[in-house]
Amino acid sequence: MKKIRILLVGGGSGGHIYPLIAVAQKIEQLTKEHGNVELDLRYFGDAGGYKNILIANGVRCESIVSSKLRRYFSLQNFLDIFKFFAAIFQSLWKVFLFMPDAVFSKGGPGSLPILFVCRFFSIPVVIHESDSAPGLTNLISGKFSKKIFLAFNSAKEYFQGKDTEIVGNPVRDELTAENGSGDVIKISDSQKKEAIEKFGFAPGLPVLLVLGGSQGAVAINEFILKNIEALAAKFQILHQIGRDNFKEFKSDYDFLSQALPENIKSNYKPFAYFDENLRDAYIASDLVLARASSGTIFELACFGRPAILVPLPDAANDHQRLNAIELKKAGAAIVIEQENFLSHLVIINLEKEISSPDVLKKMSEAAYAFYKPFSADRIAAYLLSLDGIIIKN
Repeated sequence: MKKIRILLVGGGSGGHIYPLIAVAQKIEQLTKEHGNVELDLRYFGDAGGYKNILIANGVRCESIVSSKLRRYFSLQNFLDIFKFFAAIFQSLWKVFLFMPDAVFSKGGPGSLPILFVCRFFSIPVVIHESDSAPGLTNLISGKFSKKIFLAFNSAKEYFQGKDTEIVGNPVRDELTAENGSGDVIKISDSQKKEAIEKFGFAPGLPVLLVLGGSQGAVAINEFILKNIEALAAKFQILHQIGRDNFKEFKSDYDFLSQALPENIKSNYKPFAYFDENLRDAYIASDLVLARASSGTIFELACFGRPAILVPLPDAANDHQRLNAIELKKAGAAIVIEQENFLSHLVIINLEKEISSPDVLKKMSEAAYAFYKPFSADRIAAYLLSLDGIIIKN
């Protein structure tokens, strides 16, 4: 029986972990199809709150201390220098004991020491860059990577002379599996009706889905809280607040909602985080208000959801603004800078979009056209076709 060892590496945020899971799922599917293969998938690094999700998807986790590379002055840089070298030593013996056939990295905090060690052991390094402007880890590791997969064509200029391929951003099976493929998800009227009813809503008022990424978004949360009555009079709202912010937000909302009419309260559903129900939330929605992480953008495109994007202003390399501009240029989104994220402006845009079915339809079609299908499949197939593995899809 052939044994295949693949190492997964990436910072401990949802934007890093979920694409790793998507690729891991496809690697497992492909190896099962070929039979007589023993697969060993492992994650090295600091998985944070995503460790159990990785384990549930057949990925063993081994902790390695995480350090962050910053391009600005911070006293934490001095501490992270020691963490960086501690991670090198940890990685040396853990990689040696595992000795993977290949390593797939999403970049992010804590990844670089592991990738340096893999390079030292001549293990093929394959990376994926989710954003329009690459992070520092991927810029460095890209210099010695065998292959660089990209979500946005605009990122190609940062890796000139390297073997690059535009594949979009991997979307995990939990969102796409019912369609049996990694292609776009066309939503039928019956699917939409069923999803709306799952959240206790009724057909009639349009559904606004509010997303702040895996960490939530304070500015968006504050906007919703401040304008809840005006918004819930026109929309049924599904709101992902973020696990870290949920308790405080819910306390403020519970106090505020005492003075709200029952019909307004019934039109608003707050969630700490969409886990199993994210697929239904996308299907139920008519319009999405969100940050502009690459993961969110490609999920929007996969489901063909029109969006109003509010990029995180202090994101590294301004990558969220650049990501949002890419979707705007495609015709699938409106972009509002956070400095312009004012109540009247946002509400005007929301009302304008939702009252124009033809515009929403064009934005939806543009989102579908923006999507890059089978991203995880293509990455998994490449990893398994490397010298020393050789499983052809």
